[in-house]
Amino acid sequence: MDRFLRYTIPAMFAGILISVLFWVFSASSKSSNSNPVARYATGALQNLDTADAGQLASDATFINTDGQAISYNAFSGKLILVNFWATWCGPCEREMPSLAALQTARGSDKFEVVAISVDSPGDKDYAAQRLSELSGGVLDFYMISDEPAGWDIIYESGAGGGFPTSILINAEGRHIAKLEGEADWTSYEAIGLIDAVLSN
Repeated sequence: MDRFLRYTIPAMFAGILISVLFWVFSASSKSSNSNPVARYATGALQNLDTADAGQLASDATFINTDGQAISYNAFSGKLILVNFWATWCGPCEREMPSLAALQTARGSDKFEVVAISVDSPGDKDYAAQRLSELSGGVLDFYMISDEPAGWDIIYESGAGGGFPTSILINAEGRHIAKLEGEADWTSYEAIGLIDAVLSN
């Protein structure tokens, strides 16, 4: 029995040690993703998804406050954080003040938060009013078109999984990352992400 224990216990410890080393190696190899943006997928941005990185942004249109059709091309040369939201979406409304704070902190000729309402056309005035209230008047109002292809901007942007969904698009009109669900855009990770992309 003593001989059995003398070999079994060290073998068990060796097995545990090998398992721990394998787990550490696996975790470190995941965090060394070749996309540097992926390292911000933690904390407030834990759901950040870079799978579509490099994909050309949709050329579908949406409308501005004046009812004119525009596309992401209107923001060419600028990093944009597109946020699809609605007044009937509680998480969307909770998130909006932090998006406004991000716009206040980092908004410039190089960066803008673009909040696109997915409310029905009949609720346009109410949605515009709510955006103004939630953002303190900081964010401009945009809305999906009431044309049959109005929802194309959502689906082609990769935001078909629910609201809110935020998509980061670079100055060349290509996807950087997507985040489905509510996030705190004043968090360390969020500010770090925007600063890192702007510095590049």
